[in-house]
Amino acid sequence: MPQKRATKSTSFRLTKIKLDALVDEATVDAHDEDEQRMGFFTMIQDNLGVPFETIVLGAPVVVEKVDLNKRDEIVAICVRGRERQAVPIVDLPLPSPPPKGVEWIEAYRHWACGGQGDE
Repeated sequence: MPQKRATKSTSFRLTKIKLDALVDEATVDAHDEDEQRMGFFTMIQDNLGVPFETIVLGAPVVVEKVDLNKRDEIVAICVRGRERQAVPIVDLPLPSPPPKGVEWIEAYRHWACGGQGDE
């Protein structure tokens, strides 16, 4: 499997205005933080181009899908051989070039770090 460079930030930069617009789109009908997180989960699940390869702790993995763990965190299900690991999407190193729909991960990271504008 060829090694792909993975970084925590994507090879493109989204402006704060674009990130705020994506946050607004994902959370438009949400009344609390749990509903907002579910809005992001839906947008990531619907738009992220999976499967894709990336590097986690120096090892190549395939991100098969996104899911929720028992703490309701959005996680990437990473597979290597017969091993599976759920990695919080906010911590997932992304490959270069990034997969389709990665802007939703970036918007979620922006929201999770308190970066949204008008709340």
